[in-house]
Amino acid sequence: MKKFKNLALLMALAMGLTFTSCSKDTANVVDEEQEALAPVGIPQDAFEKAQSLHFNTFDMQKTMFEKPGGKMEEAYLLEGDIIMSHDQLMSMEIGDGITSKQYRTNNLVSPGVITIIGYTANNSNGLSSKMQTALQWAVNNYNRLNLNISFQLTFGTNWQDKDMVVYQTNGSAGGSAGFPSGGNPYKFVQLFSGLNSSIYDTNVVEHVTTHEIGHSVGFRHTDWFSRQSCGQNTNEGSAGVGAIHIPGTPTGYDASSIMVACFSSSEDGEFNNNDITALNFLY
Repeated sequence: MKKFKNLALLMALAMGLTFTSCSKDTANVVDEEQEALAPVGIPQDAFEKAQSLHFNTFDMQKTMFEKPGGKMEEAYLLEGDIIMSHDQLMSMEIGDGITSKQYRTNNLVSPGVITIIGYTANNSNGLSSKMQTALQWAVNNYNRLNLNISFQLTFGTNWQDKDMVVYQTNGSAGGSAGFPSGGNPYKFVQLFSGLNSSIYDTNVVEHVTTHEIGHSVGFRHTDWFSRQSCGQNTNEGSAGVGAIHIPGTPTGYDASSIMVACFSSSEDGEFNNNDITALNFLY
């Protein structure tokens, strides 16, 4: 996640707001059908697979993904904030496709209790005090809705047997996560160290944490079709995981949704009514 730098940002700063995206913002829309060759370092089969799943491959790259404790694993970084191993990418199948303005993926989490741990080791991956509070508030956001999934939150360092782990990595304000598979939530939720800046209060960090947990249980950006919250007009595609409208929610831009692609420094960290409608419909 990085602050997006364009005219929209200048306008936002004039209004006293700083907007941040949970993915790297790209001003240029690329015709993927014209991109025949993979970027340097990307295997051609992986590149073609990503294109077939309607990922934006303009800035696809190999990266080293950091797990709690500092272990690094090679992975692909797509659309700025989606991390997948080679095996995960190659085994992914395209879903039902786009039926309307999307809100969820095809992949959901099986009903039950999700164990989630906030990583608190005394190293660079340990959550700051502000992040720990924000994680507690984010979990409360979900649990108070009495869904058929709930979160059991603990704090500590023994994350391996937990369904999800939330931890800190170095980066500008924001976070990253992935999508569920096999009925399980995406395990690794990263919060970037830039959120510790005094620019962002605990409510903003709560917003980012709730947003990334949303991805982990199957929600896509509500403005995937335009990235309007980032001052863009870019279509993220169906991303191979479907883009399915949820009844009772808007098919257009919903500026106050917690799942819009970019956030500001004035977020309150709470679901809006449409977010709640969506969660109750799915879970």
